[in-house]
Amino acid sequence: MFTDSTPYFSVMHDFTVYLTLWPEDSPLPSESELKFMLPTGLLLISDVKALEADCLIQLRHFDDEAKSIVDYLKLQSRKIDLVLQHVIEQEQHEGEQHHGVSFGGSGIKIIGNAELEVGNQYKITLHIKEELIALLCFVKVSSNQVVDASDDASNAAESARYITELEFTQILDSDVEQLVKASLSVQQKHLKYRKLAQKAP
Repeated sequence: MFTDSTPYFSVMHDFTVYLTLWPEDSPLPSESELKFMLPTGLLLISDVKALEADCLIQLRHFDDEAKSIVDYLKLQSRKIDLVLQHVIEQEQHEGEQHHGVSFGGSGIKIIGNAELEVGNQYKITLHIKEELIALLCFVKVSSNQVVDASDDASNAAESARYITELEFTQILDSDVEQLVKASLSVQQKHLKYRKLAQKAP
């Protein structure tokens, strides 16, 4: 289980996250306890991802003649992922919904009207639809940065928005791996779009 502060690359991307404040007097769950906390939908997608990863490792040993079979199996795998994502989206989610703006293997950033207290621990459910990621983990508030504050001092408190940085404190190693791969995938897409934009007349 990931519990250190190893720095990872992060990328700007929109996603949805649900936050539930974790009691100060409650210890964070162990790896087995965290797995037990997973709802059915997240447990299914976690198991499917693990099976897919094992299969892809085996498929790498195939020669070029089997490439069409590998591509077909990847397509079927993606279909299953999409169905599971749809099922998860229909479920009721515990916690307060927030808008994510950046993610990576070390943590996430969210934006909203509320200033979260630095040091507080939260249980979160994270959904990155485009990358077919849905996971549950724990984070700690490390910083808040004010953005979009009104020039009118009387309304500044009401109009202020905050970029909040959340560091992972308890997350499964397999989920960190998913996030790292997804951040690289998003970065590649950004670079591709940028090149296409530069070529456009």
